[in-house]
Amino acid sequence: MISVFGSANMDLVAYVAQAPRTGETVTGRAFRTIPGGKGANQAIAAARAGGRVAFLGAVGDDGFGAEMRATLAGAGVDVRGLRQVSGSSGIAHIVVDDDGGNSIIVVPGANGTITGPSGDDLAAIAGSQALLLQLELPMEAVIGAAQAAQVSGAPVILTPAPARPLPEELLDAVTLIVPNEHEAAAITGASGAEEALDALLKRVPEAVITLGAAGALYGSRSGERLRVAAVPVKAVDTTAAGDTFVGALAVARGEGLAPAEALRFASAAAALSVQREGASTSMPDRAEIDAFLRG
Repeated sequence: MISVFGSANMDLVAYVAQAPRTGETVTGRAFRTIPGGKGANQAIAAARAGGRVAFLGAVGDDGFGAEMRATLAGAGVDVRGLRQVSGSSGIAHIVVDDDGGNSIIVVPGANGTITGPSGDDLAAIAGSQALLLQLELPMEAVIGAAQAAQVSGAPVILTPAPARPLPEELLDAVTLIVPNEHEAAAITGASGAEEALDALLKRVPEAVITLGAAGALYGSRSGERLRVAAVPVKAVDTTAAGDTFVGALAVARGEGLAPAEALRFASAAAALSVQREGASTSMPDRAEIDAFLRG
């Protein structure tokens, strides 16, 4: 079982030719509400990629919360650990341009009420093969979950987004960190991916830096280092590419694939996702990923 302790947001997505600058108003071509949040996205991605997944988080007592619960359950995610709190669910306001790029504003809502893992969360983490974490929950909650996994022996996979300073007490419990190139630079202060990878490996045992169209760079303290090329595709919406990559990577690692094969599997899932609009709606299932790799 893969446990995901993280955020659930309703994505409010506006599609435009070009994102507005400060003080500018532009006309969009479409608007959609799509269940998302980095935690929920990774849970759905992992479930669709073939993993057994439990989601641990919170939604509000509004319509968005009910819809997000139904979406997770519909993807095959165990939602018994998704608590309901009074007030609004988290939302993310997303602007997607015609090149597939995006800018995002997150309002935490119910996610901000999670100050640490509950007793039920701790039990789920203790029985997990891996724990996926992101930084859209309060930092003390993320640290608490990571330390619980460390005690139980479950590997911790951290997506350090939104990028912020990472306490040593968190990194001490992390097995694998997966930033994109911008997050890696912000965390380490390094100017290039190779330099950033070196800096990350001084703090955690394994790291993957995703590089968009340039693929992904992996390294471990054992000395292994490799780069996997991205599959060349036309991007329509990159909103959930990173979360799709991490969810699929967790499944591949859980199935015992070597780093090169696991990265190829995750890269294929991400390549499929960017060719579709939306976050949770863009994520491929296992049959699609396997067929894509064969092709």
